[in-house]
Amino acid sequence: MSEATRAEFCAVAVADAFRGDGERLASCFGSIPAIGAKLAKLTFEPDLMMTDGVAYLRDDVAPVSGAPTDEAVVESWLPFRSVFDLLWNGRRHVVMTASQIDRYGNHNFACIGAHEKPKAQLLGMRGAPGNTISHTTSYWVPNHSAKVFVPEVDVVSGVGYDRARALGPEASRFHEIRRVVSNLGVFDFETDDQRMRLRSVHPGTTVDEVVAQTGFELAIDEAVPETRAPTADELAIIREQLDPRDARSREVPH
Repeated sequence: MSEATRAEFCAVAVADAFRGDGERLASCFGSIPAIGAKLAKLTFEPDLMMTDGVAYLRDDVAPVSGAPTDEAVVESWLPFRSVFDLLWNGRRHVVMTASQIDRYGNHNFACIGAHEKPKAQLLGMRGAPGNTISHTTSYWVPNHSAKVFVPEVDVVSGVGYDRARALGPEASRFHEIRRVVSNLGVFDFETDDQRMRLRSVHPGTTVDEVVAQTGFELAIDEAVPETRAPTADELAIIREQLDPRDARSREVPH
């Protein structure tokens, strides 16, 4: 099997963000996050819960691209109103996109510029404030740049560690920014002050390149490893089962 592409390294990095989650609802924005979550369920996290996008939890795993499975294997009934019971009790892990993110994980995909008169209108707040306070959140950034990794976000959609601390214990009970995965590397907040740390760089990327494309000072260990490579089995699952039409490469080209 041919060597893994950058997109496949990203997908595996997203999958690894779900390690240890067990029976949690996985929700994802984007092809690579969806591939990552489904890969985790098919390998090391079989108890992850996934919906059909309407009203059921599926026990099987639908492909991200290619022909759909013949018939869904329904695990249980999960109407939209019941999603909030999981959400408010910390039993969900969402991977959202980020138009801006800062060193403490404050996130913006609402607008660029002042909220009262933005330069560009984006998605809006959506569910980001409630997501970040109520359960684990990770972020996917397909185009890493200093315009995305910024010293201060224009608008806070998702709550970072500094703001969660300021809000008090209730806001921090389920708050966790688990990972940020970009096309250059993987980041976490496993530092004393919960500041963003460079966890690994993807092959073909250097620490200096990541630093140059980031608009704030990252926490960087003395030795930064390369992102884990997909195993042969994981590559086969991605290429043959989950994404045979290569939607992943439209998010992160070869």
